[in-house]
Amino acid sequence: MNIFNILTEIEKVDPEVYARFDSRRRVFKHLGGFGKKLAAAAIPVAFGAVFNKAYGQGTSNAAIISILNFALTAELTDSTYYRKVLEANGAALPATFKTGLTLIRDNELGHVATLQAAITALGGTPVTIAETRLDFTAGGRLPNPFTDYATVLALGQAFEDTGVRAYKGQAPGLMTNDMVLQTALQIHSVEARHAAYFRRMRRDSQNLATNQPWITMKDRGGLPDWTQPVYDGEELTTQATVPIATNGISADSASEAFDEPLDRATVIAILNNFYLAGQKLS
Repeated sequence: MNIFNILTEIEKVDPEVYARFDSRRRVFKHLGGFGKKLAAAAIPVAFGAVFNKAYGQGTSNAAIISILNFALTAELTDSTYYRKVLEANGAALPATFKTGLTLIRDNELGHVATLQAAITALGGTPVTIAETRLDFTAGGRLPNPFTDYATVLALGQAFEDTGVRAYKGQAPGLMTNDMVLQTALQIHSVEARHAAYFRRMRRDSQNLATNQPWITMKDRGGLPDWTQPVYDGEELTTQATVPIATNGISADSASEAFDEPLDRATVIAILNNFYLAGQKLS
């Protein structure tokens, strides 16, 4: 484990992380002292202790830990897929897209490191996902998930659109911990940027004029029908009891103006498309 690289990745996701507990210099000095005094196996303990000051607000909260592990499961699934695509280095993938996907993969790894640190700081154990559980062919429906450009873009869009709605769905459960909620919302906004990137790349590469960076009603933008649960519910045109589709605003525009949350059960069902039988999430 390179603890300093992890801190750098966390700083990319949460630029104010050092302000939460200390100066950057003092944090690195603190961890450096641990590195000199303790065996390597003890470093995660030191890491968790430092982040407890930043993200912990008293005693452990099992509900928050559960939400963060749920988010971590999704991030591990996504980041593993992007890594495997880049490792496959398919000739059909444009060089400019590989550059963008590399940045997205690094963003996801920063999310993973941040969530792991927050879970540990709250007294929990971060989940792990064995790659042997994963099946990115979606049960054989996607024969070339790592090298076919159209498939990579489609899965990227589905993963990121799901992520945006998943973080929104879990945000109310984090309201008792301001620091954790803020960090989750910071990740949420980056997921939205990733989603817009994949949606734009699909539009431009496949001449999908209707596939905009936003979601219209519950249109899945040409994705396979089994991805429909990612978009169901987005067709709402009323927010906080206020009807938006009035005064010349179309229903399409009203639906595009807001993203709707997804509950945990729906997100798990979506992710389970990429887990082997007998290895499904629950």
